[in-house]
Amino acid sequence: MDDTSPHMPLVSTERFDAVVLGAGISGLVAASILSGKGERTLIVDDYDHVGGNHMDWMSKEGYTFDVGSLIFQDDSPLLRHFPELLPLYVPIAPTWGRLNPQGKITAYPISVRDDIIAAGPVAMASMGISVLYARVFGRKMNNARDFARYWVGAYFLRRSGLETYMSRFYGIAPEKIDLDLARKRMGWISEHASIGNIAKKLMRSKVASTPTNRQLARPKEGFSSLYDMAIQRLKSAGVSFWLSAAARSIVKTDDGFELRLEKGVVSTGRIISTIPIPHLERLCGFPSKSALDTITLITLYFSFAGQRGFAQSIIYNFSHGGAWKRLTVYSDFYGRVNDREYFAVEVVAGQVGTVAQAESDFRNHASSNALFTGELTLAGSQILESAYPIYRQGAAQRAAEAVKSLRTFGIESIGRQGGFNYQPTARVSTVEVEAALGG
Repeated sequence: MDDTSPHMPLVSTERFDAVVLGAGISGLVAASILSGKGERTLIVDDYDHVGGNHMDWMSKEGYTFDVGSLIFQDDSPLLRHFPELLPLYVPIAPTWGRLNPQGKITAYPISVRDDIIAAGPVAMASMGISVLYARVFGRKMNNARDFARYWVGAYFLRRSGLETYMSRFYGIAPEKIDLDLARKRMGWISEHASIGNIAKKLMRSKVASTPTNRQLARPKEGFSSLYDMAIQRLKSAGVSFWLSAAARSIVKTDDGFELRLEKGVVSTGRIISTIPIPHLERLCGFPSKSALDTITLITLYFSFAGQRGFAQSIIYNFSHGGAWKRLTVYSDFYGRVNDREYFAVEVVAGQVGTVAQAESDFRNHASSNALFTGELTLAGSQILESAYPIYRQGAAQRAAEAVKSLRTFGIESIGRQGGFNYQPTARVSTVEVEAALGG
């Protein structure tokens, strides 16, 4: 086996200065930081691949699809740790759109022209009254719906589809979504909805702007070539890997911890975890009191021949119908295969029960909104558990208490899963790990 493979067997009694649980972006960056400080580090993952929820799938016809974050940037802090990745990325020029409740593909996330002006004088007056009412009487906020309603008013919240999209994305009704999450992760609502910013958008002339960075996508062949380079860099720095590890338990010892795996035991003085908190609690033998839920994501992979009803590469579903939340056209980035376009559709599993139901729901909704006219073929699908956290009210506090309890036990739990943080990009994941570990 090639010595760059992360599957190389280890001596079961081997000791490491640090063990990182999870081989996603957060785990790889953590290992980069630790090895840079001279700590002999092992990355352990139950998955059989490096990259965590960055997964790809290639059909026999040559269509390549993703699960996970799609877009990277050439100024990403991730490249400080893995500069070899930059020449492997594919430069792209993505465009974003949104299917609104009126059946129109418009600007994402909010369009002043289509969502406000096009509504007409009566609706505009209703929006204004609604916002004024919210600003006067809605200052007391208890959840994400209250937060959004304060900034855009109840009328616009419903008319724009934002309320429906929040339910679709988080898997629960907006009034059940944690207020702290809304303040930290939904600040774009207040940014786009402030009266000053709306006035600027209405008054300013369109001036061409020069992007400050390049938008990039993974190689057409998939994520594996990217992560092979990351593996090589980490291995050259002394980092070891144990994949398909089937972790069984973590036991505290006089000089640190024993991590007991299906086929061996590893001892270490330090454990950094990027895996879901409930999973880590079970490994430690803790009674799980955090009650932290995560989204299960169904991704449908389609190929298509015919006419598209939109020009954008990425479409978000803000309409009041359909269970799908995002559509990404990969052939816009990598080219057609056999003169066919191909795209992926993300569906939160709580909205539908099975892949077949998700497919049927999407086909019906896409047809009713004229998104595709022609031959639509399902090439495959994937189901991903623990895709991202569900931020029910109180979940952030329960997660913080669980992380504190684990730290008291001696384990540092960080990242999207380990810190129960919504991290939409590799940039955010890298920055938060650097902050946690002093990178």
